[in-house]
Parts: sequence; C-alpha cells; structure tokens
Amino acid sequence: MLETTLFTFLHLLVLVYWLGGDLGAFYASFVLTDEARPAGQRLGAAVVVKHVDMAPRMALIFAAPTGLALAVSRGWLALDWGWILAAFALAVIWAGIAWRIHLGAGPAWAKSDLAIRIGLMIALALTGLAGLAAPIDLPGFLSWKLLILAAAIALGLAVRRLLKPFSAAMPGLASGAPSEADNAAIRGSLRQVRLAVVALWGLIVAAAILGISAS
Repeated sequence: MLETTLFTFLHLLVLVYWLGGDLGAFYASFVLTDEARPAGQRLGAAVVVKHVDMAPRMALIFAAPTGLALAVSRGWLALDWGWILAAFALAVIWAGIAWRIHLGAGPAWAKSDLAIRIGLMIALALTGLAGLAAPIDLPGFLSWKLLILAAAIALGLAVRRLLKPFSAAMPGLASGAPSEADNAAIRGSLRQVRLAVVALWGLIVAAAILGISAS
C-alpha cells in the first residue's frame, strides 16, 4: 500500500511539472514575441523559456518508469521489480544526457538524446498497439497511455523542428537590434510551437483521465 501511494505521488508529480513547466514557458513565449518590448526583456524571456522547459523534459523522461512502477504496484501489469529498477536507471541516464545538453554539451549528446527519443517512441507505440490487438496481455487503458506517450514524444520532436527558424533568428535578437526578418521568424516559429504545445496538453490530460478512471 505504501509503495502504491509513493508511485501514485511520483506519477502525479510528472503531470504537475509537465503542465506547470509548459505553462510557464508558454506565457514567456508571448513576452519573447512582443516587439514593443526592449530586446533585453525579450532575451530574458528566452532564458526563462530555456530553463523552465527543463521541467517538462524531466517529466517526459520519468513518465514511463513512474507509470510502470504504479501499474505493477496496483497489479495492472505483471513485471518483475528488476525491470522497474532498470527503467528508473535508464531514465536517470537519459536525464543526465538532457542536462548535459542543457548546459551546452556538444552535438554527440544531442544525437544520443534524439536516438533515445525515437527508440522509446517506437517501442511505446508498438507495445501499445500490441496491447490493443491482444497479442500481449495489457489492460486497454495502459495500451492507450503508451500510445499517448509515444504521440507526446513525436510532438516534442516536431517542436524541435519548428524551433529551427527561432534559433536561427536568436543572434539577431541578441544583437539588440533584430531585423524584421528575425522578428517574423520568431513570431512564426513560436506561433506554430504554441499550437503543438496545446495539442500536447490535450494528450497529457487524456492520459491523466485514463489513469484516474482506472483507479
């Protein structure tokens, strides 16, 4: 009973920090695109977005191991606890990679992070589909949660691509006198990112509703 309470709490923390961190970055993005503000304020908002975004990144990384642990503790999934420990260990390694990238590590680290995301996305999607098609014994709501998490990772990868014009325009903003082309790139990029983030929120809320309905 104690372990179920602990893993329920940890899984809820994932939800809180994912949505909360995204909301903070979402708000700061409007400051970033406000061309009436001084470039310094807009750059400050960019720094806020960069740092606050680490909360949802960590939430994504620990969503799977906390969810697996909760499912096992509640009897929804028959797995040896050794697999759960391995899942947490891998999540810690992935989190370390994410923090190295955040602190300015080279492209090799970014490639490792990308490979992990793509591999995990494929594994989650295939397992979720197998659960729905019944080749493996998996509760329906868990199958859908796996598919939702795979979709969330896919949206995260899409956001990275959408941010490329924004990143290219940042040197102009950092100069203190961004051109109209820089401002247009920042506006357009963040407008598309906001749509993706709202879609991501919908996925997170759907996953939460599935978990609550099964409790």
